[in-house]
Amino acid sequence: MIIPSFLQKLPWSVKKYRSYLPLYPLAIEQFDLREYNVILSSSFIVAKGLLTNTDQLHICYMHNPIRPAWELYQQFLSHGSNGKRIKGFFSRLILHYLRLWDVTSANRVDHYIANSKFTAERIKKIYNKDATVIYPPVDIEIFKLQEIKEDYYVTASRLVYHKRIDIIVEAFNRMPDKKLVIVGDGPELKNLQKLAHSNITFVKHQPNDGLIKYLQNARAFVFAAYEDFGIAPIEAMACGTPVLAFGKGGSTETVINNKTGLLFSEQNAASICNCVLQFENVSHLFNPKSISLYAEKFSKERFEKEYKLFVDNKVKAFFKAEDDYSNNAENQLSATPLQDFLQ
Repeated sequence: MIIPSFLQKLPWSVKKYRSYLPLYPLAIEQFDLREYNVILSSSFIVAKGLLTNTDQLHICYMHNPIRPAWELYQQFLSHGSNGKRIKGFFSRLILHYLRLWDVTSANRVDHYIANSKFTAERIKKIYNKDATVIYPPVDIEIFKLQEIKEDYYVTASRLVYHKRIDIIVEAFNRMPDKKLVIVGDGPELKNLQKLAHSNITFVKHQPNDGLIKYLQNARAFVFAAYEDFGIAPIEAMACGTPVLAFGKGGSTETVINNKTGLLFSEQNAASICNCVLQFENVSHLFNPKSISLYAEKFSKERFEKEYKLFVDNKVKAFFKAEDDYSNNAENQLSATPLQDFLQ
């Protein structure tokens, strides 16, 4: 059963959900979870802030702390009109409030699971909490191996600024003899189309069959985002397609340099160009079968097994500790003479 928050009833909440970001903490705190012993949350922004009691166990799978409030703060304010004048003042005020709430609510979680080592490090830095890394599930079964590749590069993403599709476009503008297909939709689409030259093709959001074909047939997948993990590169590798990725963040944990792809060192167009040229010189060394086989380590079955084992162990430990505490308290009370309490 799915129970939405009050945000679902607000005007234009489905399309304009980002506008209600200041209300997210209030919304998550309205859920009444008193009847549940174990709470499992999957937190992208605020789910970790659920209110629980001391006799409830809360395990949070953390995708990342609130990114606009932390590592994307300056980037968010410098993009578009976010940091200008009145809008900039209120943006800073809201993000300051979110940082305070984010740190305070971190103590509501009993155990953190991180989707990557990179995320675990941020959880430690921001919340001073340890996290166990369990890589997220990727539906690799539907992304079938294709060994014969066509002469184009591909990237697939929601077209928002921090995905840095703009520098991929700039890079391929500098390489007019190389074709790029961009799969996705989002608020940056029109700006990117204005920047792109004729060797770049935009394909709006595709159903799985369409996306899979683009990933299967591409020479390589280009990924320029500074991400916590990154699902799309894994999907590409499952198809036997090498990945050219920015060498920071989650990509360093998913792409094996010179084996399943290449990592470029700077988040700019020049670095991408150099990476593409380097790849074309050594592309014959990348084995699609080996790349696809490597991607299997991120399967749904692996995730379900690791996640279930972690939860089962924490549940047993938590409720055994509660039982031991109750038994000890009862034994101490029964062993204490009544006159001792009356004195």
